[in-house]
Amino acid sequence: MTSTCKPSLSLLFALAAAGFGLAGFTPSALAADPEAQLVIKNHRFEPTELKVPAGQRVKLVVHNQDGTAEEFESHALNREKVIPAGAKVALFIGPLKAGRYEFFGEYHGDTAKGVIVAE
Repeated sequence: MTSTCKPSLSLLFALAAAGFGLAGFTPSALAADPEAQLVIKNHRFEPTELKVPAGQRVKLVVHNQDGTAEEFESHALNREKVIPAGAKVALFIGPLKAGRYEFFGEYHGDTAKGVIVAE
């Protein structure tokens, strides 16, 4: 008679953790970065003031709804990225200290302006 041994899921996880250096694994390690949305519409950023949590890395998704490209630029955040017409682009910022971080659109600097507030 042949018997098969089916290890439990917890045993498999323990073996994987030991073999792949996952011993310090916690469920929070899988937690996603907070996400913030920014829209470019009529050569303006919406919202013009975007609040994000201080002390955390944030995924900033910029959606350009205009028919022309715009460049998200921020000297304070050290970020510069061209957002093609109709495209969505993800940028990662932070972790930021509490404060205000200005940004602007390089191609329409007279109207495309905003600030990220980390609090």
